[in-house]
Amino acid sequence: QVQLVESGGGWVQPGGSLRLSCAASGFVFSRYAMSWHRQVPGKERELVALITRFTNNTEYADFVKGRFTISRDNTKNMLYLQMNNLQPEDTAVYFCARSRGTVWGQGTQVTVSS
Repeated sequence: QVQLVESGGGWVQPGGSLRLSCAASGFVFSRYAMSWHRQVPGKERELVALITRFTNNTEYADFVKGRFTISRDNTKNMLYLQMNNLQPEDTAVYFCARSRGTVWGQGTQVTVSS
């Protein structure tokens, strides 16, 4: 059974940091690009970051460049998103996805407020 399970969300003050994790199972993790997306109620889900298979090239949305870092550990079937200097506008449900969205996790809530 193909499964993605996110963790690491929570509440943080502006300027703070969080690290999201995504545990993958049921497929050969190293053979797929992986991505993070986020969604705010009433808005479309948007790509945050993507990391390719094999070469680990990365792609970021303009609104997170320089603040967020996507990484993966193929030995553990894990995907990560390090989020620094979080701002209130980063508040959203964050989703892990295989490739650009062929399989989705259940999401983890990130809330940034003072």
